[in-house]
Amino acid sequence: MSFFNKVFASVGIGAAKVDTRLEKDRVMPGEEVRGVVQIRGGSTEQNIDDIYLSLHTTYIKESDDKKYTATAQIDRFKLTQSFRIKDNETKEIPFTFRLPLEMPLSMGRTKVWVTTGLDIKNAVDPTDKDYLTVIPNPLMDGIFNAVSDLGFRLREAECEEAPRHLRRHLPFVQEFEFVPVSGPFRGRLDELELNLYPNNENEIEVLMQVDRRAKGLGGFLSEAMGMDESYVRMTVHASDLPSLKQKIQAAVERYC
Repeated sequence: MSFFNKVFASVGIGAAKVDTRLEKDRVMPGEEVRGVVQIRGGSTEQNIDDIYLSLHTTYIKESDDKKYTATAQIDRFKLTQSFRIKDNETKEIPFTFRLPLEMPLSMGRTKVWVTTGLDIKNAVDPTDKDYLTVIPNPLMDGIFNAVSDLGFRLREAECEEAPRHLRRHLPFVQEFEFVPVSGPFRGRLDELELNLYPNNENEIEVLMQVDRRAKGLGGFLSEAMGMDESYVRMTVHASDLPSLKQKIQAAVERYC
């Protein structure tokens, strides 16, 4: 390799390129993701130290009373050991990894993507970005359907920085904000917020924030002091699905 080719490769000119092809881009938390990473050699031979896939999303973070958007790495997977790729050579490396159960869903403003990176010493690392559509698994879907059957409509879904007492493996939690548009809670609640914490594919811990509608002077004072909100924690199993609507309604009724 000539001196000039080495210099060009080190700044990313004429260097290797990477392209990730997903078997499917619509997946559920806990599901396997399959695909192929294609590496195309550039005009010079290069040593690839590492190939990695990483999962990302954004979330709202607050500092000094100001909110801003931060990027979180949810997980990272190493695919291969180091190897050399010749000029104009093409290599394909198949991969399989499992999405974490706490993967945020592609709802509301939430976006999720896979980044593929080649680690090349003394060079600009080539990367590729592919978006995933993460859909609810059957148990999550059952929870959302039960809330919808109670007359609630999803107003917003967003990832926000989690307070320490709500934090698990990730620095954020996805919040689903519902408003009552019909049914037994219309006129009684302002909103119902849900956080989902999967323990496994058949069990989810649900944290509900019940926000009561202010009524009279006492209600407005409670709202001003934050006393109109109650937190309800419940565990939902797959076996609860047939009676889940009634279970959620009974839990919320206690705080109306």
